[in-house]
Amino acid sequence: MIIGLINGILSLITFNNKVICKVGCGLYLLGSSITTLLITIIFTSKFYILLLAQMIIISNQLFLKIQCLSLDFLLRVCLNMDQWLNTCVAIERAITIKAAIHFDKKKSKQTAKIVIVILLIFIVSTNIYDPIYRRLIDEEIEDDKRLWCIALYSSNLQLFNFIVHTFHFLAPFAINLISTIILITKISRQQSNVHPNQTYVEHLKKQIQEHKHLFTAPVMLVILATPRLIISFVSKCMKSTNDAWLFLIGYFISFIPPMFTFVLFVLPSASYKEELHKSIIAFRTKLRRNLQQFI
Repeated sequence: MIIGLINGILSLITFNNKVICKVGCGLYLLGSSITTLLITIIFTSKFYILLLAQMIIISNQLFLKIQCLSLDFLLRVCLNMDQWLNTCVAIERAITIKAAIHFDKKKSKQTAKIVIVILLIFIVSTNIYDPIYRRLIDEEIEDDKRLWCIALYSSNLQLFNFIVHTFHFLAPFAINLISTIILITKISRQQSNVHPNQTYVEHLKKQIQEHKHLFTAPVMLVILATPRLIISFVSKCMKSTNDAWLFLIGYFISFIPPMFTFVLFVLPSASYKEELHKSIIAFRTKLRRNLQQFI
């Protein structure tokens, strides 16, 4: 949770920058930073509310019902939004390389704004059914009383839920990989034209080596997000503490991917790190001035 907050704050500081946001890629990354922060805040809230509810410290049924209907829905929207925004970054990079000198930054920024709005509407629309079918259920097993927020779907809706989850899970991953392949092959082609003394295959191998993180990152994120996909499809009563911990660990692991925005996009980029450094210096200067005024 702390790592998620640090990641979100550092990413937000980096991408909340006029220079970076001159192009669509910067806006997508800014949006991803915001969703990362929201995911961390919502998930932390959900965790502590669940914990306090199980300890019967929080017992207000209206409050628990509202959080049951809203928090899970918001988490789904934010998680899907984050995945799609990262995919948009990959697409934008591929377009930038393909367009080369013809790349229009202004048009890219305008397009990004429209795409972000469309994505938000699309993701909300495809997940809006979830809060409608969520129920707050009291479960008593011997002397153990538990309170669960469960989605009760009909068989048809379960199928639709499966399709929606799978689409939001696999589509960004596939587009990410395709965009990365286009990016690397295009760069290799350009390099082979500039340096004809080396073959296209040699340039391709070099580019794959240099950009291998673009391949490994989506794969790792998919692996880490898989528990969330499995948990969303598995309906099981947790009759033992071990079962509960198993689901909880899987649930926690599935929230690791959004915490990698800073690691995946800022650390590998010299320009982004430079902008982060400038932003931190500017913040320190501003803070120092404000403190001096008070003193």
